[in-house]
Amino acid sequence: MAIHHFQLQGEFIELNVLLKLLALAPSGGAAKALIAEGAVSVDGEVETRTRRKLRRGNSVRVADEEIRIDAADAAP
Repeated sequence: MAIHHFQLQGEFIELNVLLKLLALAPSGGAAKALIAEGAVSVDGEVETRTRRKLRRGNSVRVADEEIRIDAADAAP
């Protein structure tokens, strides 16, 4: 499993935007489809809300990829 650290620049990032930004989905529509089919989990639970707000400390998993949301000033 690959673990990535995403440095959050604001208060939050929406789940579908994160997937597209990190190229885990080729487009916004593909990100929404992944989420809708239950292929994405946040903090260990399946998440079906495409615009779920992710904040520092959240962990997102898609297939064998894990993304940990860190504060912009935090070191991995």
